[in-house]
Amino acid sequence: MFKDGVNPEEIAMSDVLCDFCGGEWKEEVPMIEGHRGSCICGKCLKMAWNQIVVNRMDDSGSEWTCKMCLEQRDEPFYQSPVHEDAHICRRCIRMGAHALRTEDPDSWDLPERSQRNQIDS
Repeated sequence: MFKDGVNPEEIAMSDVLCDFCGGEWKEEVPMIEGHRGSCICGKCLKMAWNQIVVNRMDDSGSEWTCKMCLEQRDEPFYQSPVHEDAHICRRCIRMGAHALRTEDPDSWDLPERSQRNQIDS
């Protein structure tokens, strides 16, 4: 997502917004881009990972479309607490996490399943 009124020929990093929290893209906050300019920041991706992969929450069954791959999938998904129409499927959560770990493994990491009790408390 982009800020309103952005010139598509002169997009700055801060013009790119996370579809899940609305935060600007910054050097210290990585961003993953999906189809048609959809984006999720590293912070929201971690929340999605914790909910879907670590805690294995599953609200599937309702109709929704993944903001990143634009597919309707019958699998667990993360829904933004800020934007009701922003969903990301488990497949895109995993792909995004893999991309961020591959790109910069020293600055972006995910909690391990062994840390689940610390997350729940």
